[in-house]
Amino acid sequence: MKTDVIQISSQGTGFENAVSATQKAAAYNGLTEKETVQLLLCSEEMLSLIRSVTGETAASFWLESEGKKYTLHLTTKTVMDKDKRAQLLWSATSGKNEAAKGFLGMLRNALEEAMTSDVDRSCYELPADLAADLAYHTVDEPEWNGYERSVLRRMANDIKIGIRGGVVEMIVVKDFT
Repeated sequence: MKTDVIQISSQGTGFENAVSATQKAAAYNGLTEKETVQLLLCSEEMLSLIRSVTGETAASFWLESEGKKYTLHLTTKTVMDKDKRAQLLWSATSGKNEAAKGFLGMLRNALEEAMTSDVDRSCYELPADLAADLAYHTVDEPEWNGYERSVLRRMANDIKIGIRGGVVEMIVVKDFT
C-alpha cells in the first residue's frame, strides 16, 4: 500500500495531512494502539528533523507499507552547506550518503562534498546582549539540540539519507513484525 504524496509547506499546511495519512495506514493494517503511536512518532520526528536541520519546510511526504513493515519517505530541496550535510548524514543509521552508489555516484558525492560551502559566519555580527537591545532585531534561535534525531534513532529500524545536489531524501523504516 502506498499513500498519496503529501506536500508540506512553510505555512504549516500538509503536516496534519501527513499525520492523518500515517494514522489511516496504521488502521488499514491493523496496528495496535502502541504500534500506531510509534509509527506516528516516527513520522512527526522525521518531519521535524528535516525542518530543524535544513530550515526548509517545502517537502513531499508519503508512506509505503508491506504487511507490518512501513517505509516513510520525505524529500526536500535545500541550499546545502557543510554543516547541514554533516548533520543529515549523522542522522542516518549508516552515517553514509545513500545516493552515493557505484563509481559515478561516489565520484559525484566527493565532488559535491568538496563544493559545499562553509557556513557563513560573518565577522560583523553583534554580540547577543547588544543585539537584543536594538529595535527590530530578531535574536536567532538557540543551537539545535538533536532531540528529533535521538527519538527517531530509537524508534526506527533504519534511517537512510540520500543527498544529491540540493535534494535530500530521507527514508525511515519501521518494522513491527
